[in-house]
Order: sequence, then structure tokens, then C-alpha cells
Amino acid sequence: MLKGKTVIIGVTGSIAAYKAADLASRLVKEHAEVHVIMTRNATKFIHPITFETLTKQKCLTDTFDRNFQFEVEHVELAKKADLMIVAPASANILAKMAHGIADDMLSTTLLACTTCPVLVSPAMNTRMYEHPATQENLKILASRGVKIIEPASGRLACGDEGKGKLPDPSYLVQRILLEIACEKDLAGRKILVTAGPTREALDPVRYITNHSSGKMGYAIAAAAALRGAEVTLVSGPVAIEPPVGVKLIPITSAGDLFRAVTSCSDEQDIIIKAAAVADYRPASVSDEKMHKADGDLSIALERTEDTLQYLGDHKKEGQLLCGFAMETSGLEERALKKLKKKNLDMICANNVKVEGAGFGTDTNVVTMITADGMEQLPLLSKHEVAMRILDRLKAM
Repeated sequence: MLKGKTVIIGVTGSIAAYKAADLASRLVKEHAEVHVIMTRNATKFIHPITFETLTKQKCLTDTFDRNFQFEVEHVELAKKADLMIVAPASANILAKMAHGIADDMLSTTLLACTTCPVLVSPAMNTRMYEHPATQENLKILASRGVKIIEPASGRLACGDEGKGKLPDPSYLVQRILLEIACEKDLAGRKILVTAGPTREALDPVRYITNHSSGKMGYAIAAAAALRGAEVTLVSGPVAIEPPVGVKLIPITSAGDLFRAVTSCSDEQDIIIKAAAVADYRPASVSDEKMHKADGDLSIALERTEDTLQYLGDHKKEGQLLCGFAMETSGLEERALKKLKKKNLDMICANNVKVEGAGFGTDTNVVTMITADGMEQLPLLSKHEVAMRILDRLKAM
């Protein structure tokens, strides 16, 4: 996702410097051109050769190294960068950045990075992080447009417990992708996505649900965020980390989903209902565990709230509504019927029996259907399917 992009990683003197190697490796796997600049103290924790091996680029440590191919390396590199991230960022480098001090390769390059996004990921002892001077420096940087990545909490290298850990490199990559991976062609748009299954309780122990993993809905939410939209994700119980840059509203039942969606639906430009919502729930829920007995058991079911029908009936002017239909037969006929009945602008239909399109997969085979016709997509990753769905909705 970062092919053709240049990312500079600044590494400062922190025990968390070893995580920067993982970050560099992950960015290279995303096909970014990665350059690493280390402070002198950083080289005490991890050797520059590590980064040179991972990135296939010379690791910069000395402002006055005469072997550089550019006469003024820090300026040329800053001009080339699509993004610069300092991870880990010590209290010292934050102070230098806030007050315009440029006395080494990293600080001079940062001062020259005026046309690309700059991210800093502080990592230090909790007391140092919470010190008024550090907090004031972070406020100064934020006011200048520098993106601050909040440190994680946990056990620190010094043995203390608290805020100050460098976040996992996978999270840092997601923050970088959010900044530069895609054109922000959905900026200014509000998009609501629903994802995952619902659970309808039988008693305090058991519930009725389905096989939905939430992967398709989460892929759509992530893709919309990458393209600059303001995304709200209403999600049933899933085993997936929420996408970075997305507002998550967790729900459990179909009733929860109805209330969550309808409470904010009017302000949305696009609503994409990818959740697998239960059509029925137990008519009564036991307060105590239902114990087995001789003979069979029958459970009376009642209809759940039809959130998609409500949205179709109350769709405001200019709002786009996209539904999903997962079938085992009669795919196109059933999807077209649902499109008209629910007053949808588009429906994405797939057959659970088709290889690569079932629950829990990382791929999907989708047919996008509108009043003007249909387009059948080939087997694609769910990220690619999400992008194609957003392309179509944007065109509409």
C-alpha cells in the first residue's frame, strides 16, 4: 500500500529503539522506500547496520558525513519524504522540535520537513511524559500540525507501571497508512458501517448467532478511513482489532444495533450495512440457566427490528444506503427484491457456497447491484472489494 512512497523514521535514545527495526521492516513489506536517521544516543541501543540491512539504505547518524550523495542531505531527504515519523521520540527530541533546535542529523531534518506529515510517538518514563514541560512541548507541536501518537500503558523498562510505552509497530504502520496510503477522495464525507454478527440471548449462558467474522465490514470501514472519510463503525462481537482512525460503537443484539444506528443515521452521507443481523430472537429470555430435561425443547422466536428497512423508509435527500445480501441460492433475484423493498441505492450480494466468499475468509466474490444494473467482481481480497464498493458509491 506504500509503493512509491518515501518514509523517514527518526530513532532516538530509548530502550524502545529496538521496536523501530520491526517498524522499518513492516514498512519495507508495504513497498515503501524507508530511510532511518538515528541520534547518537540511539546507536547505543541498536546498531545502524540493523536498519541498513532491513531498508537497503544508508542509516544516517552524522550531519557532516562527507560520504552522502547529496551536498545537503537533511534538506534533500526532507524534500523527498512523503512522511516522517519519530519512533521512539524521547523527551529531548520533543523539546528540540518544539523550540526549533537543530544540532544533529535528526533535528535538522525534522526542521526541514515542512511539506509532509510529521508523526511523533513519545516513549519514556511516565513521570517524564507527564512532566509539564513535556506536555507543553507536545501542545506546541500539535498546534503546528505535528500528529502526536499517544503512548501505550503498561510495564516500563525501568520497572514502573504507567503511560510511556511505544505502541506496537503494527499500530504505527496503520497510522502511517492512514496518512499517506490513499488519496483523500472521501474527505468531508461521513460514513456509517455496520459489521459482524448479533447475539440474541436465550438465557445468561446461551445465545443465537451466526458465523459472521466481521471482516468485510471492518475492511470497508478501514478503507473509508484511509480515503479520508469520517467513519463510524457499529460492530457486533468480533475477534478483530478496530481499524485506526474509526469511531467504534460496540453492540451485541439486533436491538442494540437498531438503537446505535438510528441515533446517528441522519448525519451520515453514506450508510453501508454489512452486519449479519439476526432476523429472529427468543420471544422470552430466561433469567436463569435453562437446564436440560428429557424430551425435545421448542423455543418461540419473534422478529427483530429491521434496521435496514427503517433506514430505507427514513432516508434523507442525498444520502446513499448500501445493503448486503448473503444467499445460498437465487442470488440476483433475491438481492434485486431486497434492493427495491428496502429502498436501497446499492446492494452487494454474495453466495456463501462460492469458494472464497464464505464466512471468515479474507476474500470475497461480490456482485454490486443498483437500479441501473449489476457488476460481478472476481475473487478479490476483502480490502480490494471494499475499495471497489467505495468507488461505486463515490461515483453515485
